[in-house]
Amino acid sequence: MPIYDFECSKCGTRFEELVPVGKTAPCPHCRSAEVERRYSPIGEPCVPVGLSGKAAAESNARRKEREARRQEGFREDRKRRGR
Repeated sequence: MPIYDFECSKCGTRFEELVPVGKTAPCPHCRSAEVERRYSPIGEPCVPVGLSGKAAAESNARRKEREARRQEGFREDRKRRGR
């Protein structure tokens, strides 16, 4: 069941309610059944994605070091195998 925003036509109270599609809920303030469903925009997520600034630079430096060690390991392995 979705959460809908409603506004009471009698007292003007706005509220959210979990109701089946197409149904309404009484006003929690005055208990009136005269309510209208209102549009409520979907909020943008506020969760930051990825790193930025100093943390990103440090992460990139660690990644480069890790990749350099990995490449060096490949070179040493090739030498041992005689390639």
